[in-house]
Amino acid sequence: MVASRARATRFAHPRPSPDALPRVEQSHGLSRPVAAALAPGDPAPPIALPDADGVERRSDQLEGRALVLFFYPKDDTPGCTMEACAFRDSYADLQALGAEVWGVSGDDAASHRRFAARHQLPYPLLVDADNRLRKAFGVPSVLGLLPGRVTYVIDGQGVIRHVFNNLLDGPAHRREAIAILQQLAASR
Repeated sequence: MVASRARATRFAHPRPSPDALPRVEQSHGLSRPVAAALAPGDPAPPIALPDADGVERRSDQLEGRALVLFFYPKDDTPGCTMEACAFRDSYADLQALGAEVWGVSGDDAASHRRFAARHQLPYPLLVDADNRLRKAFGVPSVLGLLPGRVTYVIDGQGVIRHVFNNLLDGPAHRREAIAILQQLAASR
């Protein structure tokens, strides 16, 4: 009798109303929403992390250039490789649109160096070993286990212009970034 009463009260809590939930930027595909704390229009947190060669990459050194910042789960996994190579293949186009590209994961510098060399990546991979930057941007985990795949397009003034969250379609991140950068270039 006591066990059944405990079971009944454990599930008796009402669900919060939709108005009580945080705003979210809806994602595309089979991905999860991104917390509104970093939605389009919000200022991006400052970035200061070492890349695979130990060079500190800082957002305040971009000198007004836009930034495509993509968070990915792990070096050399199939989806991450497709995403990284898609950005590689469009790197010249992204630069022509006035943007830098930085990839971020929790892998160490040696792993990033191998990954970049193996796939000839022309842009830096930042080492976020303690996931400090991932947390600052509010990048969600999938099922609390797998780091999420989220791309932020940040304009030259440090304002987030687009958030794209899709774990399964890595190359879509490049397509989204290019489309947003083209819109920003057209509005200048």
